[in-house]
Amino acid sequence: MKLYHSPASPFVRKVVVLLHELGKAEAVELATVHSTALDSDTSLMAANPLARLPALERPEGVTLYDSRVITAYLDDLYKGGMYPTGSRRWETLTLEATGDGMMDSAVSMVYEIRLRDEAQVSQAWIEAQWAKVERGLDALNTRWMSHLSGPVGAGHIAVGCALGYLDFRHEARNWRQGREALAGWYEGFAARASMTATAP
Repeated sequence: MKLYHSPASPFVRKVVVLLHELGKAEAVELATVHSTALDSDTSLMAANPLARLPALERPEGVTLYDSRVITAYLDDLYKGGMYPTGSRRWETLTLEATGDGMMDSAVSMVYEIRLRDEAQVSQAWIEAQWAKVERGLDALNTRWMSHLSGPVGAGHIAVGCALGYLDFRHEARNWRQGREALAGWYEGFAARASMTATAP
């Protein structure tokens, strides 16, 4: 299998962290591409008509895209148990969606600054995206800590990659301030071998 990859993408990192957690990092080739929302890589477009990362090319079947589709597929393929059954499954999926939504807003902020002419940059848009990130952070710091303290699953990975991306691209925003519980959890999670091996 081949994963279209950019080391700076938190969505790609999510997939690679999962592979490390499953002990299957060597099972997937990383094909690094250089692509932006304004200039898509041709090989990526051929694999994913939306030209978004990540995309997973398989020997059989359609190429998979969207990080949640890919992580669910790999977890099922390798019997990883990162998506539990029963009521905890819906908690895991919602936690994963929270992490993914935070990443989406944080990436949008970067695009607004990097891909627009300076005169067109909307500070209101940037701050609106950051407000979404902050609401996610506050929710994680309060109602999600008991879940985050449990066995590692797909939701933990999404949140860990989201927080790692905030450190990577938005360090000056200091997301840890006033969120000591979440900051403490992330300190431990960021030290996992899967996270240190995939740091951007």
